[in-house]
Amino acid sequence: MAELPITMTVARMHEVGGALRIEEVPVPKPGSSDVLVRVRSCGIVPNLGNILANWTTWFPEMPLPPLPAVFGLDPAGEIAATGDLVHNLKPGDRVYVNPLRTCGSCRHCRRGDPRSCRHAAFQGYFGFSNHALQTFGDYDTGGLGEYMVAPASAIVTLPDTMSFDHAARLGYMGTAYSALKKARVGPTDTILVNGISGTLGIGCVVFGLAMGVKKILGTARNHALLQEFKALAPHRIEVHSIDDGPIDAWARGFTDDGEGVDAFIDCNGPGARHESFLQGMRALRRGGRAVDIGALMGDVPLDVHFMMDNNQSLIGSQWFTTEEGQEMADMVGSGVADFSCLETQAAPLAQVNAAISGIAERHGGFSNFVIHP
Repeated sequence: MAELPITMTVARMHEVGGALRIEEVPVPKPGSSDVLVRVRSCGIVPNLGNILANWTTWFPEMPLPPLPAVFGLDPAGEIAATGDLVHNLKPGDRVYVNPLRTCGSCRHCRRGDPRSCRHAAFQGYFGFSNHALQTFGDYDTGGLGEYMVAPASAIVTLPDTMSFDHAARLGYMGTAYSALKKARVGPTDTILVNGISGTLGIGCVVFGLAMGVKKILGTARNHALLQEFKALAPHRIEVHSIDDGPIDAWARGFTDDGEGVDAFIDCNGPGARHESFLQGMRALRRGGRAVDIGALMGDVPLDVHFMMDNNQSLIGSQWFTTEEGQEMADMVGSGVADFSCLETQAAPLAQVNAAISGIAERHGGFSNFVIHP
């Protein structure tokens, strides 16, 4: 094994809203149950600019890591070193790092539900409560640097056929995949995806197709972009612009006797209008499931009595488990899931600020922005 360097190059934020600074810091040392990863690609997504500039104002109850901090949510690379208690991973393994960190010992973590841990935090991003500051103390370095430490339990091993650049998109792809699993979709199902053309929506397409969904109905605003998504599987995908009429009437037209869709996944973000979400809810059949992953904000009026009578459910789904991450990687390795629709735009670490600023100009969910530390 090659000797590890003493220092590494990182991009660190010193003040909220300030530019990331390229600096030299010591290479972190893995604990007994950790691995040290040489980061080759780190994904950056549209939300990163808001995290860096506005998060403390918008969501003060969800803290950023103590500054100065190395951000970077979706790292992929090679294992450079392992802790003494790590036996099934080795230097040279190609991996993705699931950034979700939890305490590992509360009742939720012990029963396999780490996303409910009150110490939950995204390494290199933000925490879900002030309890996350404890977690940041254990894992304080994200993927916008040459090396990072993560627990071995967070590691997803990658097939040789999956590039680091594609693996660096697993976070948002995984958010969609986990939502589809919660909705229990399969080969007999028709699903509706609001915001299909965005960063989350494309994950619903890739894994909806991989999971054998019969029909994917997608909505967005841009007609031309919608047609590009339909072209990914013309016989299984139908698209509709929200400027062309109500979503629910259109979606029901693709179901038997107009009964409604089996599942509704809402990928629209905080600024989306509520009516599109409510129309998606009205498109559900009896027993249908809705899952929100887009973080629609505000008080949304729902007829809970109607939902009860019709045995419908609405679920909020945040991120994915490492087990689900491994499932996705294995699906790519077997050829069941196809990431070739992604259009990678890579930049070196020295250009990270320009890359973050340039995300506003993107080709919908097709654009895959990565940094190469």
